[in-house]
Amino acid sequence: MQAQPDKWEKEIAAFEAADRRRFPKPSGIVFVGSSTIKLWKSLERDFPGYGTLNRGFGGSNLPDSTHFAPRILLPYQPRQVVLFAGTNDINAKRTPRQVAQDFSDFVVTVRQLLPRTRISYIELTSSPSRWAQRDAVVEANAIIQRLCQRNGVDFIPVREKLFSPSREPRPELFITDKLHLNADGYKILADTVRPFLTH
Repeated sequence: MQAQPDKWEKEIAAFEAADRRRFPKPSGIVFVGSSTIKLWKSLERDFPGYGTLNRGFGGSNLPDSTHFAPRILLPYQPRQVVLFAGTNDINAKRTPRQVAQDFSDFVVTVRQLLPRTRISYIELTSSPSRWAQRDAVVEANAIIQRLCQRNGVDFIPVREKLFSPSREPRPELFITDKLHLNADGYKILADTVRPFLTH
């Protein structure tokens, strides 16, 4: 899958305009990826004192985060990058191995740009609206977890923490579209991510 720079240029340019008005403090933690990151409005409240910065955009795919890394990661010289992306890729019929390769490309790019930056990956989740894709999600997570272990990247397991005892997504953790998390869902996500963050 190719990145779609034209599709996201307006959002990326808006980040850059915000930076010109007030540039974020360097050496923080940048959260990047698709709409789960973009909609994480409580990020600073969830992680006070960590110097977090939200650079999630739209319904982006993994290659989009890779493509824009020089513009949405490099300028901030972050000590850590936290990525959540890949569910839209599977929804677009990318195979688990293709998604894992796109993840690997992201890691290579960040390592080239920011060789001392810690990289953390939030595993792919299963929402009620995309429950039919669960087998592909599980397979992609398994491959990506192995890549993380080999490449010194944190793999943050959160998918099953959003499940009921019957091992299905808890609908009360999602907004009405049954795709994106609500405040209760984000609380679980924050509690899961917090131990992986670097002060």
